[in-house]
Amino acid sequence: MKRGPKDFACAGGSPTFASTIPVGQLYFPEWDQYEAAVRGIIQRRYYSNHGPLVRNLESRVETYLGVRNALVVANGTLGLYLVALALGLQGKVIMPSFTFIATAQAFLMAGIEPVFCEVDPLTHHMTPEAAEAVLEDGVCAVCAVNLWGGTANLPGLEDWARSHRLPLIFDSAHAFGVQRAEGMVGRFGRAEVFSFHATKVMSATEGGCICTDDDDLAERIRNIRSDNGIRRPVNVALTVNGRMSEAQAAIALMSLDDIERRVANNRNIFETYGAALATVPGVRIVEPNGVVHSNYQNAVVEISESEYGLSRDHLWAILRAEGVSVRRYFRPGAHRCVPFDKIRPQQLEALPVTDGLCQTVLQLPIGARVTPADAATIAGLMRDSHVHAEALRPRV
Repeated sequence: MKRGPKDFACAGGSPTFASTIPVGQLYFPEWDQYEAAVRGIIQRRYYSNHGPLVRNLESRVETYLGVRNALVVANGTLGLYLVALALGLQGKVIMPSFTFIATAQAFLMAGIEPVFCEVDPLTHHMTPEAAEAVLEDGVCAVCAVNLWGGTANLPGLEDWARSHRLPLIFDSAHAFGVQRAEGMVGRFGRAEVFSFHATKVMSATEGGCICTDDDDLAERIRNIRSDNGIRRPVNVALTVNGRMSEAQAAIALMSLDDIERRVANNRNIFETYGAALATVPGVRIVEPNGVVHSNYQNAVVEISESEYGLSRDHLWAILRAEGVSVRRYFRPGAHRCVPFDKIRPQQLEALPVTDGLCQTVLQLPIGARVTPADAATIAGLMRDSHVHAEALRPRV
């Protein structure tokens, strides 16, 4: 507890945490499990090219999600790129600007121009109405993003995309293991793409996965990904080395074994934040939207400067000084990033909701290296920062 402004690290006091509390998931198997897995890879002398661990991983993901095809790849960004190539997209794709920049970059790599839309100010998700508002000539597809362990209105977006005869893709980097009333995320749209980065609850340290119930689309992706692991050859415009290694697959398999424990741990941390911050003025924790089961991969709050007394950026600086590695997700919106600010200059001032969220959203630590006690301490720092806001403001 900080009894006065001078106790804060930004004002010369001692940091609350001697070692920085990281913001990402950072779950990892025990050393003996990892050592045994790598030993098996070396003994088999099979390191890549759709090996036995990769094949096992794809099969297990298909069973876990109830999807016909799971295709693991080197990373999630490449997964979106491969989907765009396999669909033969040409022209423009509607997507939210409030997303990690890689969503837009993946389509740009495939020669497709992003058309950015707004998101709902409460859920932070794209809506059919937002997509309709930016529909223009040349749009060939829609890519929605599922954020914060929740989802957009997936059936509503499917209906809207179907009415315009547009393929619908989901960037579900945050959503592995998430379930809606209609079923597990991974079975919606033409394809969904997950990230298995170390900052995700399902980790291969780096990697991704494309899921689809469309067998023909899956076969095109397999043929583009590499000539290893294809089930039947089909004509494709080019091939890309998008393979996942056996070492990545080994860690992903151990992650899948452990996922329910990880989600339970995340939920405890998330609920600790929620209870501790419920009475702090100007702080709103963003609940996972539209799901019956979340992975609680992210703990995200919005900061109202007028009520809290400090801006989001003030609080970011205060917590960083205390050893809390919070992140200003997403800042700025994709529409203001290079090169999209030059490609779509007409949209620079057209997304006020997104611009507002980019100034108010803060991601708090959650995952393997965070305990409920840590979360309670971080929430206490946020409460104390509000109490001493006037004195702290000039110091950050």
